[in-house]
Formats: sequence, structure tokens, C-alpha cells
Amino acid sequence: MSIADNIKNLKIETGAGVTLLAVSKTKPAADLQQAYDAGQRLFGENTVQEMVEKYEQLPKDIQWHLIGHLQTNKVKYIAAFVTMIQSVDSLKLLHEINKHAEKAGRVIDCLLQIYIADEETKFGLGFDEAIELLRSEEFAMFKNIRIRGLMGIATNTDNQKQIKEEYYELKTFFDGVKQSYFRKVDSFDTLSMGMSADYKLAIEQGSNMIRVGSTIFGNRIIKHWKNN
Repeated sequence: MSIADNIKNLKIETGAGVTLLAVSKTKPAADLQQAYDAGQRLFGENTVQEMVEKYEQLPKDIQWHLIGHLQTNKVKYIAAFVTMIQSVDSLKLLHEINKHAEKAGRVIDCLLQIYIADEETKFGLGFDEAIELLRSEEFAMFKNIRIRGLMGIATNTDNQKQIKEEYYELKTFFDGVKQSYFRKVDSFDTLSMGMSADYKLAIEQGSNMIRVGSTIFGNRIIKHWKNN
């Protein structure tokens, strides 16, 4: 099936309550243009360099989400146009995002990435670390970032029960954070969890944003993109 057909089928399957983020890392701009022509506007990239290059080539009403690990010294390259940074995993990074958002005259939407996987290679805040961040005096002073919710990546495993439990724990934590820190903040509304292999489980557990790549674009081909 075509990219357009894949997007159409995914949106029918997931329903109106779930936002589809097309993960376009390593895909050529022509593939993204096909998705754009099919009505897709949200695209997720893993590296700053690849996002910047594609931003310059593609329509300017695309909403770009940075979903990969973000180094503080790379924030300045995307601060002027990025729609959301989903991979916030430290107070230091938030400080840098806030600084460059202020310079750009913007408020940048962010998700706190929560570590839920049983894998040492994954990034993210522990549950206690996230609470500590939200309680910090420095966080309260940020005026150019807006925390929209949480993001998590489950363990890369065939064990469906484990994935389901990890997503359940993140949804439970999301509800607790919402109640404790954002009860009167309508914009705290995004729980980003689920990828091509497990988005159905994620939606069952309460995800309202899924990050899907291969189901839309086909299997990933490693290209020349440099590390973030």
C-alpha cells in the first residue's frame, strides 16, 4: 500500500481521540511530501541535523516534533521552529530550551520523557526525578516552555504483558502528575506512548499520541544522517 493509504488506515483504526505522529527519521523528503499530500502534518525526527534539513525543504505548516535524545548544545538550531520537544529528560535541558525559546520570542511545548523500559540504553527521567523537577524552584521560573504531558518508550521485547504493564504504569503516573501539578491546566493533555510494534497496546492503556514510522513509510533504511 502507498504512504497515503497507510496513513488513512491508521487514522481509521485509531480513531479521533489519538494523534498520529509520523516518525520520518532517515526517510527522504519525498516520502514526507507524500504523507503531507495525504493530509499528515505532524512529523517526528530523532536528530537535530535531519530535522533542520527537512524543515528547509518541506512546507512550513508542518509541525515538527523532536523525539530523540537532545543535547543541550543543539537546542539553538531548532528553537525557532520546533513545535514540540518530546524527549525532555533533565532540568538542565529545560533550562536551555527556555533560554532559546525566549530568544526566539516563543513558548515551546515539551513532554517529559519518563524512563519505563527495562533497558539501560533508553533515556528518560525516573518517576521520582520527574516529581523533583516539577517541584523545583527553577522549573517554576521558566516562562517560555509549556509542559504538555509525558512521553515514554517501552522495552523492546515480544513480551506483551511487560509492555502493557509499562504503559499502564506511565498512564497511572500521568494521571497522578495531572492531578497534583496540572489540575487546572487544560494544556497538560498529551500522553505520547506507542510505536509501530506496540501502538495498539499503548492506546488500550490510555495513549493519545502514537509515534509511528515503519507502518507508514515501510522499514527503515540507514542513511547518511549524522548523530544528533
